[in-house]
Amino acid sequence: MSDLLTKYLPNVIKMQDMYFKAIQQTAYMMLYSSIFSLSIGLVLGVVLVVTREGGILENKYIYHSLDKISNVFRSVPFIILITGILPLTRILIGVGIGAKATIFPLTLGCVPFFMRQVDMALSDIDPGLIEAAESMGLSPFKIITRVYIKESIPALVRSVTITLVSLLGLTAMAGTVGGGGLGDFAVNVGHARNFNDIIYVSVITILVIVTLIQGIGNLVIKKVQH
Repeated sequence: MSDLLTKYLPNVIKMQDMYFKAIQQTAYMMLYSSIFSLSIGLVLGVVLVVTREGGILENKYIYHSLDKISNVFRSVPFIILITGILPLTRILIGVGIGAKATIFPLTLGCVPFFMRQVDMALSDIDPGLIEAAESMGLSPFKIITRVYIKESIPALVRSVTITLVSLLGLTAMAGTVGGGGLGDFAVNVGHARNFNDIIYVSVITILVIVTLIQGIGNLVIKKVQH
């Protein structure tokens, strides 16, 4: 087995320490940026839903501000965003390269995406349920938690799964500009030195992670739907 690995994956074997470090860096970026992105995106998505016209907390100024800001950030390609906010990243994080430095731009790039996912998930709630909750005298907070969130759990889990897969793609992109992780390993080590085995193994590793995320998401959706 070891002979086969040495034959077909010579550069991966030689640089296995770099490979495992790249996986750790990707996991680090995914963990922290997903915590921030999902938390902030959920809150802003809920605000977007409840403040729109006809919402339980209608406020056109808040709604239109969030709507425009999210559209602006979603329209900027991530590779441009991460390089454009580099000075701000240095100020906030203290460094401009490395896995730690990617958390801020990853969060900034992912929040608008997940916020829209939350918006779509919550907007599918039957208006009759909202009206019934209001007629019962429930406070806006209770309507949000007991109706909007509770009734949208399967859709929200699906949105989280989609967002995490998208975020993994962003971490790979961040690696190409000094963020580390599997993207850096594939492009700046594999592609730059024409080590095809490194490129293939990096791609396969990312595909495995995507499959795990999708599989876990599907299992959770089945659980919450029953």
